[in-house]
Amino acid sequence: MASNAPQVPDLTLNNGVAIPQVGLGVFQIPPEQTEEATLAALELGYRHIDTAQMYGNEREVGRAVRASGISRDEIFVTSKLNNNGHAPDADTSAAIARSRDALDIGPIDLYLIHWPLPAVGSFVETWRALEQAYRSGDLRSIGVSNFSEQHLTRLLGETDVVPAVNQIEVHPYFAQNALRQFNTEHGIHTEAWSPIAQGAVLDDPTVVRIAEAVDRSPAQIVLRWHIQRGDIVFPKSVTRSRIADNLALFDFSLTDEQVSAIDGLDVGGRRGPNPDEFNWVP
Repeated sequence: MASNAPQVPDLTLNNGVAIPQVGLGVFQIPPEQTEEATLAALELGYRHIDTAQMYGNEREVGRAVRASGISRDEIFVTSKLNNNGHAPDADTSAAIARSRDALDIGPIDLYLIHWPLPAVGSFVETWRALEQAYRSGDLRSIGVSNFSEQHLTRLLGETDVVPAVNQIEVHPYFAQNALRQFNTEHGIHTEAWSPIAQGAVLDDPTVVRIAEAVDRSPAQIVLRWHIQRGDIVFPKSVTRSRIADNLALFDFSLTDEQVSAIDGLDVGGRRGPNPDEFNWVP
């Protein structure tokens, strides 16, 4: 299957587990479309799928993985704890088990705390439940999402397992260089959600100019910028042609000058919630 697919490089997490640098994100993909989109991605050469309890489509991702005909050990699946699964108000271990049951693919390759929710409960206590599931083999790797430096500092000081990744909002308008550097210094890989700023960056004159010079789409230019910075990315689409385009990133590169031009677009333009203030629980 997908013999002519692009060869996506693997990065090595801090526990030795390999993770493909590009995957399919299924955020906001309705469950009834998720299985088809995931199968299309796997047929086109993707080997990394990013879902979450909050997305409501774990079950469909699992069905696609099982139906793909691809060996389970060749596919990397990430999911995330829902905001109503935080300790001490909920049984985090039971919430993890619900993800495992919904996916039905054996151990989950990477499981994240979706949001720190600093005013809701103890993300340290929640993390300890993930550590327990990691040690038992139910989760192959564990990490966090939307954690700021202060959240990570507390976690590193009070727990044993260093997060494998920190999945945060990153795009040319919100490059998060300081947090990315903090992640790197502590052996934590940065995953970029909203890598094209929900499409806002695609009309930027700098991005369009570089796309014309390289003869690629603006989306491919921005995704390649992430790749060359070392980010892990998982663009979302339900359109087969666009799913394919989002993986066609490894037969060209940006010059240092082009990367610097895109770096210069950073204006601190956060588009999603501020993790220091976001405390929503469904």
